[in-house]
Parts: sequence; structure tokens; C-alpha cells
Amino acid sequence: MVRKSGHRPIKTYGTTSRDSNRTLRDEKKLVHVAGLPAVEALFATSPERIARLFFEPSLKGKTSDMCIALALDHKPYRVVRADELEKIAGTSMHGGIVALADPRPVLEFDTMEAEEWATAGEPLLVLDGIGNPHNLGAIARTAAFFGLKRLVVSGHPEQALPSDAAYRVARGGLEHVALYRAEKIADTLKRLKKAYLVVGAALEKGKPMSAYRGGPRPLCVVLGNEEEGLPRETLAACEGVVTLAGAGAVQSLNVAATAAILIHELVA
Repeated sequence: MVRKSGHRPIKTYGTTSRDSNRTLRDEKKLVHVAGLPAVEALFATSPERIARLFFEPSLKGKTSDMCIALALDHKPYRVVRADELEKIAGTSMHGGIVALADPRPVLEFDTMEAEEWATAGEPLLVLDGIGNPHNLGAIARTAAFFGLKRLVVSGHPEQALPSDAAYRVARGGLEHVALYRAEKIADTLKRLKKAYLVVGAALEKGKPMSAYRGGPRPLCVVLGNEEEGLPRETLAACEGVVTLAGAGAVQSLNVAATAAILIHELVA
């Protein structure tokens, strides 16, 4: 057991009464949120999603408030060695702390709700087949940094969804950006045209973002898979193509870097 001054000792991993009510099926749904920025963001926005907390001794001073809150909610926390934390996290890149938590839900996309976002002048970024969870995490981090409130992901079979790796790379960004999922993305984009000017990102034959600014509809930008780009059907549903012009030394940017530039321009 771990004793914390000021409140009663809390039993370790898997032994509290409330925690023992979780089924094995529930356990498998938990994500490992690693790194202090990510765990702090989770604790600040959705502390109820945390099931357990593990951290190295060096972070005791930075986790006291979390531990008190978990204790009051009869949830376990534990100080562990670095090698044990690596096993719990499934990676050595854990930053000294790991929370096991329910993932933030991916919401069903509603075109009518999106029309309200457009009326408020809020731009939108759609990801159609971004397959690498690290890229998803990096894009969510950038979106949170620049204040983009939402990301829409597609039902593409390669589409990455929130995972341990995505949460780690996002460094708290996934707690500040709402994720929505649209299964039939081409049909969804066609319906969105009423409220948004929908443009797809491609390597060539496109215009700069500035060419699409200033109209009555806010922008919705669609990014495709890291290797294949946008599916033909998705690109056909777009009203235009946006291309980032480079110096020509390399063909393209990583999709997360491309997203960072486009998000910056979207919210400018």
C-alpha cells in the first residue's frame, strides 16, 4: 500500500471495491495516457475517466492533488520503479507517469450540428484515412495549440483512432479537441457544402489556402492517408484542392506537418 499524508492509505492496482467491479471487457478498453502533460490535461478536463494512476517517485510532488482526488473516489494509485512503469505503459517513453483511463468518446458526426459550427464561423478539419496513431496525436496536439475545437475522422479502414500512442504524442491535445466520426465521408462532404467550402489537400494541381478565404462559408479542409492521399471519391466530393508550395527539394511533408500548416492557416 501507498500512504499519503492527510488521507487514508489506498490499496494498489486492481484491489479497490469500485475498481473490482470493472469487467475484463472494460479493462481492455482502457487506454494508457502517458507523460505528465497528457495526464494533467486528463485530470483537469475529465478526472472521472481515470481508473488507475502509476508514477515514479520523482513525480510525487506533482501528483499529490491527483492522488487525493483518486483516493476520495476510491481509485488506486501507486508509486513504481521505472522498469515496472515501462511494463505497465508498454513503452519506455512514458515520461514517468501513466494513467489508465477510459478513452474520450468519438462522437457521431451530425451535419445539422456542423451547420451551427459554420454559422459561428468555425473552420473544420477532416481526416480521411490517416493511419498512423502518432500522426493523429500530433494533429490533435496542433489543433489544441491553435484552438481548433474539433476534428472529424472518417470510416476509412485505415483510419487511426485514439490509442495509447495517439494520447502519448498528443500530450494532452486529445482532451481539448472533440473527435467526431463520419462513416461515409464523401456523402458527408457533399452535405457539408451547404455550410462549408470543402477543399481537399493534395500534392499538386491545387491552389494556396489564401485563394479560398474570404467567402461567405468557412473552410473545411480534408486530409488523406499518409501514402495514398485522398481517395478518389473523397476528392471528387471537394469543391477545390489546396496545395502547399515547397522549394522542390523534397516531394512532400509528413501529413502531421502539413496539417500543422493548414490548421494555422485555418484559424488565422
